[in-house]
Amino acid sequence: MPEKNEKIVLKIINCGIAPYAEVLALQHDLRDKRREGTIANTALLVEHKPVITLGARQTANRLTLANEHIERQGIEIVNIRRGGGATAHNPGQIVVYPILNLSQLGLGVSDYIHTLENIGVTLLAQLGVEAEAKKGFPGLWVGPRKIASIGVRVSKMVSYHGMALNIQNDLSIFNCIIPCGLDGVTMTSAQQITGKQYDMEEVKQILSNILQENFAKDGKTKYQKLGQTTRLA
Repeated sequence: MPEKNEKIVLKIINCGIAPYAEVLALQHDLRDKRREGTIANTALLVEHKPVITLGARQTANRLTLANEHIERQGIEIVNIRRGGGATAHNPGQIVVYPILNLSQLGLGVSDYIHTLENIGVTLLAQLGVEAEAKKGFPGLWVGPRKIASIGVRVSKMVSYHGMALNIQNDLSIFNCIIPCGLDGVTMTSAQQITGKQYDMEEVKQILSNILQENFAKDGKTKYQKLGQTTRLA
């Protein structure tokens, strides 16, 4: 557990819309630095250019089209080492990658995953969507439809990878995969449920505040956006 008076800063970096490989390399660099203790806990917020990622559990990596047909649509396919199976990312979906020292926060791996779930539920509630976690079914759900995917990896008690939340992305990208490796799963988004158009920067700010409430222990967050740095009270 954290020391009673220990201050824990969370740095949040808004990466805008970025290619998956670029952000993956940044994650690995930050993970290594966090393990060495040379940086503070950090969370990346990003909207990815269209990409399908394949997880470590090969049986869950089920595609509905041949790789070449997917790539012809301008969608990258990337193999990565994280929990879960095939996932899809594109603009209008917010992905959060927390690079955290879980020991410093007093969290075990399962506690951390539950915290991520609660963060996603809280964000979606503020957008007018009632979502929930389902035991045995990764991610967040609105009834039978899936709205968020969670796939994490922890190395020497430092987390990376994270959670993807469908806000107002083009859901047709999910036609290329079997989400979670489960037949019959339909993906949804906040926009599809509410009919609202969201300001993605405002949504990222809301998410930043929720991340601060859960992972910062000094009441302040350092927020950085592509070349400019501001401090949030």
